[in-house]
Amino acid sequence: MSENLPSIGELMAASVPMVRTLNLEFTEATAERVVVGLPDQSEYHNHVGGPHAGAMFTLAESASGAIVMAAFMDQLSRAVPLPVRCETTYKKLAKGPLTATAVLGRPVADVVAELDAGRRPEFPVHVDITREDGAVTGDMAIVWTLRPND
Repeated sequence: MSENLPSIGELMAASVPMVRTLNLEFTEATAERVVVGLPDQSEYHNHVGGPHAGAMFTLAESASGAIVMAAFMDQLSRAVPLPVRCETTYKKLAKGPLTATAVLGRPVADVVAELDAGRRPEFPVHVDITREDGAVTGDMAIVWTLRPND
């Protein structure tokens, strides 16, 4: 990407208000992997002193959206990316800053080939949410689609 173009993190912050609200930090954003941080912010803590489940969900969903943007940026003039369904699992107590790492579950070329064939492709994204000590506190399996523009 050219240095004159905004980064994926800048695009996400500009287009998704919750990214700004939670002060999400995009530290890596490629078509293969996106890493997003959620700082430890007491105003978003739950009853046990860690990030609220809604903040964790937004962290993971934002990481998934960022990888979709990175992978399919060149398709956005003809299709809109939309989440279809997701499952979130909370595994361990989350405390302190968290990191979400998203990976695309299908090759980009396969998804684009379906779009080229006039279909509405679906593709999975997997996101792990980890604490500073590396423990996985949760994960998200989310299916996205590229809805062709009419």
